Amino acid sequence: MNKNDIANIRKEFKLNNAKMNIREIFTVYVQKETGEIYHHMSQPFEMLDLEAQELFLANFKKVLTGNLDTKLFELRFQREGEFHTQAILYEGIHAESTDEWKENMLDIVAKMFSHTVYDFDTVVTFIRGEYRKHTRKRDLESEEGGDDEVFSNEFILCSLNKTDQPKKALLFDYVEKAFKPNNVFDPIINLAAPMSGFLFPAFNDNAADVNHILYNAGKNNQPDYTFIEQVLNCEEVITAEDDKVSFEQILINVMGDEVDSRVISNVYEEIDKIVHENEESEESSEIPRLDYRDVERILEVSGVENVDTEKVEHAFKDVLDDEKHEFKASSLVPKKVKISTNIATVTLNPKDLKNLKYITFDGKRCLLLEVEEDVVVEGFKLENGTL
Repeated sequence: MNKNDIANIRKEFKLNNAKMNIREIFTVYVQKETGEIYHHMSQPFEMLDLEAQELFLANFKKVLTGNLDTKLFELRFQREGEFHTQAILYEGIHAESTDEWKENMLDIVAKMFSHTVYDFDTVVTFIRGEYRKHTRKRDLESEEGGDDEVFSNEFILCSLNKTDQPKKALLFDYVEKAFKPNNVFDPIINLAAPMSGFLFPAFNDNAADVNHILYNAGKNNQPDYTFIEQVLNCEEVITAEDDKVSFEQILINVMGDEVDSRVISNVYEEIDKIVHENEESEESSEIPRLDYRDVERILEVSGVENVDTEKVEHAFKDVLDDEKHEFKASSLVPKKVKISTNIATVTLNPKDLKNLKYITFDGKRCLLLEVEEDVVVEGFKLENGTL
């Protein structure tokens, strides 16, 4: 799934929307430490009162919110294994009765809590429904398209949420005109920040892909590998942060650990160009990937000397133990570059690194930053001197 696929689904989670028909919601309350189910309930989503529907819809949007390979991950199911989650979810989507659907989802819950123990009660929420998307916009002249021609796909979405104990508070009773302690003991379900969740199946080019699942890690660059492998039965995942660190080490292996700032700027600018060209292309929906041959070309055009295929391929194998690895281009360019010294911290856009020089002046190491405008500090325009 790309970010547009995810955004298209996320925006449809709203009240009274014909494009998002949520048929059933199944909530399971699980006790802390023991992992035992205290209560579960299934009902048509429309039977919830409007306020509850809005709270759940906001939560489901959170499950589909985040950057790919940072918080959201498209995972491939493992090919082998018994009691496979892919099969359970597939049966759950197509279950004809509510009892069958509940049994399938309870099997998933059992897998969740057989591998993890929480020190707080949790709530697991499942919904199943139909997601519809126009194949094309309605033609005003022919009145074709629109709701008459849609892509239609069944799905299951799961959200895992923690519960919080209500805080003690002092209330004012308007009727009795008195201050009273808050004696509410019911746990609060934290729907504002799901701990994790998933969408099955994944959607690519408006078609369901039952061999993949979209997983939400809850926190950036912190996927739960036990959940991924033992609960979802999916293959191992590499985060964008891991990819970025590995790429930087490969660059160091090829270029050395001392390099001109213009070269670093050129490398990031070249990768950024690849990402933007792909986003602007109407033909390609695939995320651009870079293998060792692409990295070799990028380094050459960026001004790195003595680059050859064997050197780059060896760096891939040395850092990743896999010379065939492909980096997602969008994971490699930092939004900001921070340079920290004992004197000051400078934050730059990667493409502006070419305006920065590291020099020695009067025996002192200095950072020289080229700017195009006057420099103002606390309302004072700095006096312009000559080096």
